[in-house]
Amino acid sequence: MKTVIIGGGVVGLTSAYELALSGHDVTVIEAARCGAGASHGNAAKIAIAESTPVPAPGVLLQGIRWMLKPDSPLSIKPSLAPGYLKFLLQMARHCNARDFEAGLDLHLRLGEDANDLFDEYQAQGIDFEMHDRGVLLAFETRERFDEHCASLPAFEAAGHRPRRLHDDEVREAEPALSDRIRHGLSFSADRQIEPDSLTAGLLAKLSDLGVVVREDTRVGRFVRSGDAVTAVVTSDSEVIKADALVISAGVPSGVLAGQLGQKVPIYSGKGYSIDYSPAPIQLRTSLTLEDARVALTPLNGMLRLAGTMEFGSTDDDVNEVRVGAIRRAAQEAFRDWGDGQGELAPWAGSRPMTPDGLPVIGRLDSVKNAYNNSGDSMLGLTLAPGSARLLSGLMTGGSSTLPGEQLARVSPNRS
Repeated sequence: MKTVIIGGGVVGLTSAYELALSGHDVTVIEAARCGAGASHGNAAKIAIAESTPVPAPGVLLQGIRWMLKPDSPLSIKPSLAPGYLKFLLQMARHCNARDFEAGLDLHLRLGEDANDLFDEYQAQGIDFEMHDRGVLLAFETRERFDEHCASLPAFEAAGHRPRRLHDDEVREAEPALSDRIRHGLSFSADRQIEPDSLTAGLLAKLSDLGVVVREDTRVGRFVRSGDAVTAVVTSDSEVIKADALVISAGVPSGVLAGQLGQKVPIYSGKGYSIDYSPAPIQLRTSLTLEDARVALTPLNGMLRLAGTMEFGSTDDDVNEVRVGAIRRAAQEAFRDWGDGQGELAPWAGSRPMTPDGLPVIGRLDSVKNAYNNSGDSMLGLTLAPGSARLLSGLMTGGSSTLPGEQLARVSPNRS
């Protein structure tokens, strides 16, 4: 079966890998360079401990309160675009305890095999940088710590039981922290992956499997015959025939699905990351500074800081105020941060967000041979191998890795 995948980020490439292993003749179309978008600038970790969906009780209200604070962790830019306003209203409906708990359970289920699947990738000859340092969620206030602990029963039910740390225990876990950090939750299962090495490793393996990867190639239109897609026409008028189509293009996935008559509400949530090479401090573990919502991930020869969420941004320009807030969080949280020598140029990019905070995986109702695998928000690296295996099962008639109720929750056709 000739399968065309639109999108060469980590989700698109892992989907290509799983489908190639299942016998599909795969072509990947990427508008820019593979892995150059959110797959490059992410927090560089398998974030099992941070699998909570973005819509949560109080999130949008907090965002509204922060609208006039340019360096806040969450920014909602006022917009008169009808689609964007509808997106925010739909998200508001999911900012409740019931949907939050259901979304967290689904994320944990979809990401539960992430470590094993990445181990399997390496065993199958995909070469990439991966570390097993766990993560420390660090808190300045007891209030924020207690608020986060309310979600721990779902993690513990899934087998993830963190150590609860206070005062000196926190600094024993990570000696570089300052006295400002008073509380912590230490999760041992979280890993760290240098994302560009993963992209390179996947591309090399896909080449070995005969997968054709077309970079710097944009989709012009789709050719349909009845209720099926028969070809993708590129912007330079090349016709690529298809027996099946997978849309896995991040934020543009919603627009592409719309061209096939399917409404898939995927909007941009802009984030930032800063790399330091060499690292200004040596860390024992990866961390997330929960009060500032800033992640720090140690990698070979470098340290990555990532954070913030902007709703309503229409570009990937770097906002120096928001980058400054990320730097300041690190300066305040660590004893010997100094002036942060080794800083490289900051990155900003769009991540695919959905109103309910859940990915979009499955066949489109509007076209019998078109599928979507996108909308992973800030969990693309964490959910990529699980969502790729789920998609492959759906397309090849295999068993689903999710139960029916959860499968309906990630369907492109959900209401």
